[in-house]
Amino acid sequence: MFAVTPRLFLRPGWTEDSDTLLATINDQAVVRNLASAPWPYRREDAEQFLASSRPVLHPNFLIFRRNGKEPQLLGGIGFGDDGDGHLELGYWIARNHWGHGYATEAGRAVIDIARTLGHPEMLAEHFADNPASGKVLRKLGFRPTGRTTRRFSAGRGQEVKAIQFTLSLSEDDSADGMMRDLAA
Repeated sequence: MFAVTPRLFLRPGWTEDSDTLLATINDQAVVRNLASAPWPYRREDAEQFLASSRPVLHPNFLIFRRNGKEPQLLGGIGFGDDGDGHLELGYWIARNHWGHGYATEAGRAVIDIARTLGHPEMLAEHFADNPASGKVLRKLGFRPTGRTTRRFSAGRGQEVKAIQFTLSLSEDDSADGMMRDLAA
């Protein structure tokens, strides 16, 4: 499965991407905001991530910038089971590419994929000390649930307060949400 947006190309990671993945994600400021990526992030971690199999209904993508030159890895995005049977979105962008709207653009593409695959709802969380991720989630149409939880961050080696969000993927609910956004 692949996706193309105006500036990005999303594709599954391949074992040949291990060096590029390692060079791109190997930043403590990035890894500390992820639940499952360890710190320090090693070559073995990149290789294991790229070699792991995923259910067809839960794809992961590497995010590449397309600008007419050789594609440049910017981050990763995907969705999967949160462990409680709910679909959960996760993403990361390399620090030198923060603030350019790449997470939002890639997020829209994977939300469309989740909708196409027939998923009815998607959850997401961000660590409370990473409000920029909350802004991305809101731009994507996610709504805060009003709940917080403690979630383990492998990069920090401890549980961290996380804020929960939800997004209905049904077309009717999406249109209602867009109307609410326009009225606000």
